[in-house]
Amino acid sequence: MSITMRIIQEYDVRHEKAFMKLEKLFAKLEAKRKDYPKGKRMKPIAGLLPSNTLIWECEFPDIKNAKNALSFFEGDSEHEKLLKKQIPFFKNIHIEFYENLDF
Repeated sequence: MSITMRIIQEYDVRHEKAFMKLEKLFAKLEAKRKDYPKGKRMKPIAGLLPSNTLIWECEFPDIKNAKNALSFFEGDSEHEKLLKKQIPFFKNIHIEFYENLDF
């Protein structure tokens, strides 16, 4: 059974341009490296989350692989370098795991 992991990042709307500029660099890093999980980025238009939220979502074969991706991000120097620049813009961040139902 596959798992979808979502990293939900609410950022300070006053720094949206800088935040998104860094997020584009994350996307480029993801695209150029074969070892990176390939996620989908979304921004709410309407719903429970405020519009100054970025959601990164990726499907994994199981929970172990999803959690391994988090460890991979933490251990990757290129990712950490960008993250250190982006952290000052964060208001809230949380991670969610969803069981994908195959009926």
